[in-house]
Amino acid sequence: MIDTGLMIGHFQPLHLGQMRSILAAAGQAKSLHIVITKHPEPHPDFDITLKDKARWLQIACADLPFIHLHISQEIALPIHDSFADVAIDIATTNAKLTHIVNELELASDTALFVADNHPIAQSEVKSQLNMPILTTPLQPEFDSHTIASNPIAHWAAIHPEARANYTKTVAIVGGESSGKTTLVHKLANYYGASFALEMGRIYVGTDLGGSEIGLQYSDYGPIALDHAEAIRQAKINATAPVTIVDTDFVTTQAFCEEYEGRTHPFVGACINEFRLDYTVMLDNNTPWVDDGMRTLGSAEARGRFEQRLLDIFARHNIEPHLIDAPDYDTRYRQAVEFIDKHIYGKTF
Repeated sequence: MIDTGLMIGHFQPLHLGQMRSILAAAGQAKSLHIVITKHPEPHPDFDITLKDKARWLQIACADLPFIHLHISQEIALPIHDSFADVAIDIATTNAKLTHIVNELELASDTALFVADNHPIAQSEVKSQLNMPILTTPLQPEFDSHTIASNPIAHWAAIHPEARANYTKTVAIVGGESSGKTTLVHKLANYYGASFALEMGRIYVGTDLGGSEIGLQYSDYGPIALDHAEAIRQAKINATAPVTIVDTDFVTTQAFCEEYEGRTHPFVGACINEFRLDYTVMLDNNTPWVDDGMRTLGSAEARGRFEQRLLDIFARHNIEPHLIDAPDYDTRYRQAVEFIDKHIYGKTF
């Protein structure tokens, strides 16, 4: 076993094959330093920062104190997922390796770990480098290039700590008795997805005794805050590339304006700060069902609330996808088609 090892990679996304390589390297070194770099060609659908990647690895390796993480704004080595056309410049590579060792104040005999098939691992290359080169076994079932090119199609390979950044949120919104909650549960079951429930309804049950009679302006901030936390937890525990959200902050704002006659600035801030990826809006053209907590049952009230939602969406530059079929099953099938197209990339 060597004293100090070094690994360099972009880890975007962090996947199980990379973790297995890290563990293989850690088994050969008393101390393993991992340098996280930028991806040379990041996927345009996912905004991933270096600190996102550091967080994934930090949590994944939290109980492995011999692993030390670093981030670099530079691509320190020719980091590629496909090595077919990669050429190694010996002088440049040696200069970069020396710079990393000096910058991190690593021991002079630190060894660099790369995959068995990395160009640096080839005997004619590594013999010319000024750092010992060790290899980790190939993980043929985890092709980094393929995973990075289409993370959604390779969801099972993504490390659980990274999945929150690769699941897309879909909010189901609409007026009272538009079938939102039922559709949320149907979609969650269809995709095996995690979901965040409507916090306003839960808040009425837990904090107001089950009736909206005591609901007031000061309650809308806590409701929005609870909803933000519910969405965060649903994403952290994401079980699919889609995470379903029952209503959104726009709906909370609409109820505040409807009942209190004024806009809540904190709820408005939540709309802007906690942006959801997609919004599916259900038309208020389904039969009214009184469940004891609904008050906007007249045609005039339902139409007014629907327009209020559209006005708030426009105010915050959100374009909802409208589903206006009055049949519940048709709504469900149209919602599936929308998610399949926009998240799973299916064509019809």
